This record gives sequence, structure tokens and C-alpha cells, in this order.
Amino acid sequence: MSWIKTIPPEEAVGKLKEIYNRVSSPGKKIDNILQVHSLRPHTLEGHMKLYKNVLHHNNNTLPKWFLETIGVYVSILNNCSYCVEHHFAGLKKLIEDENKSASIRYSLAEDNPEMYFSGNYLLLLKYAKKLTINPSTIQKIDIETLQNAGIDDGEILEVNQVTAYFCYANRTVLGLGTSIKGDTLGLSPGNNNNPDDWSHV
Repeated sequence: MSWIKTIPPEEAVGKLKEIYNRVSSPGKKIDNILQVHSLRPHTLEGHMKLYKNVLHHNNNTLPKWFLETIGVYVSILNNCSYCVEHHFAGLKKLIEDENKSASIRYSLAEDNPEMYFSGNYLLLLKYAKKLTINPSTIQKIDIETLQNAGIDDGEILEVNQVTAYFCYANRTVLGLGTSIKGDTLGLSPGNNNNPDDWSHV
């Protein structure tokens, strides 16, 4: 499952067992990206707080499917197949349209989002790419371009944080050799109204 030791749910005790109970799916599954934190449960807790509030919070105003799209694109750019497969499955569940989902994935995989996206969504995807690939080259003009297009500063922040989260998640997975074996694709915290509900559905 990874290149370091992990503690499976059936062996978890104390704080780790408590967190596993909070993040488990109805089938008591724990995604490998979460189990890889098991030797340091406090980092799993930090990961989940960040993930839930950045991607699954009802105060976000950009649609959830687009935030998932940002995550898939960042993961493609970072060559993280684990996060691509998980979050594309989540994206498909949100969109509920096989053709649309396939078109989005193809445009991102080709690193040519113009094939599907236009307007403000395209500008935000380009910002996410630059932030992922060349973060030190971001200038004030990059933000002003988004603002001049009518994109709200809060929405710029949402994309900034989703991009940053996925870079973190990608590096967690890639840096520890976390595999997708045994995972159920597309599970995620479903209750956007409660930031403390981490259960995956």
C-alpha cells in the first residue's frame, strides 16, 4: 500500500481509531492516502481538517464539480495518478454525465483546457497550472487579470487553496509510494454543511 508501515483499521487504537471511525465509509473503508498517516495520527487530523474545509465546505461559492476539476488538473500536472483517479471518480459522481466528464478529463490530460473550458473557468485553470508548475513566477498582474475578468477575490482564494491542497496531497502520495490498491474510488466527505463530519460516502 505504501513504502512505509501503515496501521490498518482493524489494528487501530486510541486517537487513530477515533479518527478512522470519523473518516470511514459505510463499508468501513479507509482510503490509503489517509492510512499512510497512521503512524502520526495528528497529521491525519490536520490533513482532514484542511481537505474538508478547502474542498467540502458550504461557504465555497465556486461549484464543487469545478473545484474537483481543479484538483484533477493539478494532479495530472504533478503526475499523481492516485489523486487523478480518485478525484475524477468524484467529479463524475457530481456531474452525472459520462460524455461531459470524459470531455473534461481529455482536455485536462492533453494539458489543453481550452478544448472544453472558456471564460472565467479557463482563467482559473490557467492560474492553477501556473501556481502548480511555476509558483515563484506568480505576479500581481496574474491576480489582477482574474479580478478584471470579474472573478471575486474569495473565489480566487478558493482556487488558490484547492491548488495548494492538491499539491500537498500529491506529494504525500508520491513521496511515500501510496498505491490505489484496495481503495474504493470516488469516496469523499459528503456533508458540506458540517465541517466536523469527515465520513466518506
